[in-house]
Amino acid sequence: MGFVHAVDRLNEAVGRAAAWLTLVTVIVCAVVVVLRYAFSIGFVWMQELYVWAYACVFMLGAGYTLLHEGHVRVDIFYAEASARTRAIVNLFGAFVFLLPWLALTAWTSIPYVRASWRLGEGSAQSFGMPAVYLLKSVLLVFCLLLGLQGLALAGRSILTLTGRDEPDVVLSEAAGEDESTPTGAI
Repeated sequence: MGFVHAVDRLNEAVGRAAAWLTLVTVIVCAVVVVLRYAFSIGFVWMQELYVWAYACVFMLGAGYTLLHEGHVRVDIFYAEASARTRAIVNLFGAFVFLLPWLALTAWTSIPYVRASWRLGEGSAQSFGMPAVYLLKSVLLVFCLLLGLQGLALAGRSILTLTGRDEPDVVLSEAAGEDESTPTGAI
């Protein structure tokens, strides 16, 4: 249970921090538009900055989204299924689909990221963002955070199947809420 809680807290914190990048994306994009259309000024680095921020929101927030069951799923029977059936589906999905896909993604990304670091890769555009290798490294962080959350989901599923899980408490603790506060209460 400790591993599950630790991963939930990690992805909760990273997800909440990454959410602020949404505001950064909107502000930088708005500034780019105003500068371009009101003053005929453009900065390549600024245009790339909001793309970087946007990419980081999704890659760093993927574990948070899985924690809060926000990923798209084909819901043929899942919503109406018992906790035990959902646990079996989650366990199967984590080990058959999610974790192998993440392992493949990480495995194929490592040479890509390593080469970028070795070159000290910067933007392909003149006056673009430096240190593109940092953005490419976020691919590996994505795999790590989502993989850990997938393992936590599998762990929570095993706990549910063995009758030792408290799903509402796990999510409320990850969100930093008091156990006495009902989910959704203001």
